[in-house]
Amino acid sequence: MLLCCDGSFYGGYTVDLKRRFREHSEGRGAKYTRTRTPVKLLYFQEYETKSGAMKAEYAFKKLPRREKERFLEKAGVDLAQAAKFP
Repeated sequence: MLLCCDGSFYGGYTVDLKRRFREHSEGRGAKYTRTRTPVKLLYFQEYETKSGAMKAEYAFKKLPRREKERFLEKAGVDLAQAAKFP
């Protein structure tokens, strides 16, 4: 889960987290994040299968923003601190 500089969240799945984060950070990631850099990595979770990762991504994207925030806070993410972009 990424936090974009406009305060929005972006979620996706990948087999190479470091590479994909670098792509997003350099404006070469998803169309959504290209105009919303810089981005910060807030949360990630590993899955055994691509199918499991895709199901989790889909479920998370369907959540209202407040529920996404609650999920991240329960996972230990300090959203107030994360929102401070340089």
